[in-house]
Amino acid sequence: MSTQDWFAVRLSLQVAITAVIISLPSAVLIGYILAKRRFRGKWLIQNLVNLPLVLPPVVTGYMLLVCFGPYGPVGSFLAHTFHFRIAFNWLGAALASAVVSYPLMVRSIRSAFSSVDSKLEFASESLGINKFKTFLQISLPLASNGILAGCLLAFARSIGEFGATIMIAGDIPDQTRTIPLAIYSLANTIGGIKSGWPLVLMAISLSSISLICGEILERRGWRNDNS
Repeated sequence: MSTQDWFAVRLSLQVAITAVIISLPSAVLIGYILAKRRFRGKWLIQNLVNLPLVLPPVVTGYMLLVCFGPYGPVGSFLAHTFHFRIAFNWLGAALASAVVSYPLMVRSIRSAFSSVDSKLEFASESLGINKFKTFLQISLPLASNGILAGCLLAFARSIGEFGATIMIAGDIPDQTRTIPLAIYSLANTIGGIKSGWPLVLMAISLSSISLICGEILERRGWRNDNS
């Protein structure tokens, strides 16, 4: 592979890891609330969380560009106040990947918390341990395999993100060109189809490894719950 190809691989890994880090805290909170709490308007939160899963990625990217672009409310505020921009930057690609992969992460984490025996949580609270400590000491450790599986699933989805990324980050060589964007660029050049195979195989390998590891973690979690 060329130097630009290796840059695309490195950037894709950087973007995917950053996307997971961005999403994880709120995904754990939302997943726990959806799994363990009943309240009015729960369906609305579920729909909002799942919306990026059914929207065309280009639409998601368009909305992010409107919000975080140079003239958007958040983008202009960051630019004028902190001299910091997200659009047409690798951070824009990370944000796009985080938003698009968020529903997959939340679903996995929600399933993990749903499988935690509520009797253990009630027993902890009956002993005078507050809900936050119960969450940290009981719920979170028991759901850890599912949480890690959700992270790996989001990582795999982020590796292949294209539509939202190209809208908010653009396709800038050696700056925002991830593996999918590099493959698309090669496919539009003469002889690029053949030279794009190494990147295609790299994307398949990274995503497959992530999915396999996530499946192993989920099965391990099911075994622990049934034992």
